[in-house]
Amino acid sequence: MLKIKSITKIFHGKTILNNVSLNVERGEIAVLLGESGVGKSTLLRILNNLETIDSGTVSLDDKQLDLAQINQKHTIGMVFQNFNVFEHLTVKENITIALEKVLKKSKQTADEIAQRLLAHYGLADKQDKYVSQLSGGQKQRLAIARTLAFKPKILCLDEPTSALDPLLTTHVANGIQELADEGYIILIATHDTALIEKLNCIIYLMKAGSIVESATSIDYLQHKNAYPQIKAFVEGVIV
Repeated sequence: MLKIKSITKIFHGKTILNNVSLNVERGEIAVLLGESGVGKSTLLRILNNLETIDSGTVSLDDKQLDLAQINQKHTIGMVFQNFNVFEHLTVKENITIALEKVLKKSKQTADEIAQRLLAHYGLADKQDKYVSQLSGGQKQRLAIARTLAFKPKILCLDEPTSALDPLLTTHVANGIQELADEGYIILIATHDTALIEKLNCIIYLMKAGSIVESATSIDYLQHKNAYPQIKAFVEGVIV
């Protein structure tokens, strides 16, 4: 289980995260829902050592994580909103270069890992194309495959459907659900309310750096009036 306890982040005197706590079991999806600027992406960046925290702890299976060392151990992986794939490299090279340079895998091993992941994500026929030739949906699948090459236990996705049409959103949601079913701990930062209808997840509605309401997606969809703040956000009502 991932335990995020009392995380607080203050930047230039402004509280970005205010005592945020949540637990995510293996095979669960936590959706951090909210408008831009409420702190949801900052929390993912903290987990990936891209931002520091002022107070709070993060633990996995009751062992506290040293976030300053998290990138060296590859416990947590991040898929960014703009994918952060290398446009000037081929699809396969986007995976193999990190495996060879960072994990010191042999070229043959790196190639085998890349080909297996690309086949799984429907990109085998694109492996020798440059990333600049891919569609947005294909770039996202590549970004996920590259992250999974490091075998993280926790996967963070920042606005995974922001640039996708409704059909691709469904495909992405199905892929995320499959990852959860495989046992990954998944955290998603999003303002896309359509995702919570497509995922078996726990919704954490965030406002002004705090979690103000939470519900499983099943409970919310069956009893919307029991979760007035989530309902208002989904329906676009200002409260």
